[in-house]
Amino acid sequence: MSDIKALCGRVVTPEHIIDDGAVVYKGDTIMWVGEAKAARYSGFAQAVEEAEHVKGGYIIPGLVDVHCHGGGGESFPDSETPEQAMTAVLEHRRHGTTTLVASLVTASPETLKTRAEMLRGLCDQGELAGIHFEGPFVGPNHCGAQNPAYIIDADADLVRDLAEISGGWAVSMTIAPEKKGALGPNGAFNALVECGMIPSLGHTDGDVYEWRTGISEAHTLMQKNPGARCPVPTITHLFNGMQPMHHRDPGPIPEILAAAGEDKLIVEMIGDGVHICPGLVYDVYRTIGREHIVLVTDAMAAAGMADGDYVLGDQAVCVTGGQARLINADGPLAGGTTHLIDQLPIMVEAGWPVLDAVYCMSAQGSIILGDERIGSLEAGCFADIVLIDDDLKPYKVIRRGEEIK
Repeated sequence: MSDIKALCGRVVTPEHIIDDGAVVYKGDTIMWVGEAKAARYSGFAQAVEEAEHVKGGYIIPGLVDVHCHGGGGESFPDSETPEQAMTAVLEHRRHGTTTLVASLVTASPETLKTRAEMLRGLCDQGELAGIHFEGPFVGPNHCGAQNPAYIIDADADLVRDLAEISGGWAVSMTIAPEKKGALGPNGAFNALVECGMIPSLGHTDGDVYEWRTGISEAHTLMQKNPGARCPVPTITHLFNGMQPMHHRDPGPIPEILAAAGEDKLIVEMIGDGVHICPGLVYDVYRTIGREHIVLVTDAMAAAGMADGDYVLGDQAVCVTGGQARLINADGPLAGGTTHLIDQLPIMVEAGWPVLDAVYCMSAQGSIILGDERIGSLEAGCFADIVLIDDDLKPYKVIRRGEEIK
């Protein structure tokens, strides 16, 4: 029994918090989860007797971030070597994100292909869970930190090229539904779904009607494709990179919320307290429910680092007070600077139950990625486990059964 380990304490599963629970694992796999007193009847009495007992705080699953550009001083769009990219991976891993998707930004097709080829190797090694392309088919008026010089019309052939170079690890692409070439049988949406990718609608200049059409097509395509990794499309960081809602010129936001309420999509939100008022994030949760929300960092190189000057793609960024902004006249936000776990106390203070906030940082990501082995403390899942204290801060991270130092 010495190779079987256990942790005991308040265990957060997808559906419940077990106040006196146990997580039993062997190697890289969880074997059993339940009430600690029931462990003996399941053959794990010795493991629980020898377990580490967590006093206060919670035992939560390893977190899953499906939109992250970097951290620890390095960014995926600017990493030319696997070692540079791994600096960002490990920065987030040490803080509880055991599954990470590397996000690129709008760039030339050649640059996107080069970065995708490099990141593919880290995906093959199990260090990354996939690649997200944020652009280049986005709206120029709501491009945020995307370089407008590289924004182009939607191109189905480029989608197929990027998917092939990524070797099956291309997870999603942010695309504005109003872009020429996006919709229709020969459009980029169709190519994305054919290649096993998720259309993630965002960074858009589109209106409510263009979005109604775009969401409908993306949802229909994914529902008809039995090989789709996720049953529905996603929305790239709701509220950010799109027109605010106004009662005479509504923009995409009301259509997004309505479609989420109809089970047609999952919305990303950045819960860092900078990109969106935490109270509004809570109101969206109350309106559409946790099943339609995934919390993401949109983190760039400055995550875990001091204020100062950084880059995102070829764009100069200045971080002041933890806020990353482009160095230009307007200074739009240029990604986040948090680790995903940093958002948990912000969400809880805003009103979220711990159970549901953790769900939107873990299990929801597994649904988007189509991987049942991650994001949950359940038998058969990877032994990805995070111990957090009463202040909801992490103090031990276990990935695939091994403690991360």
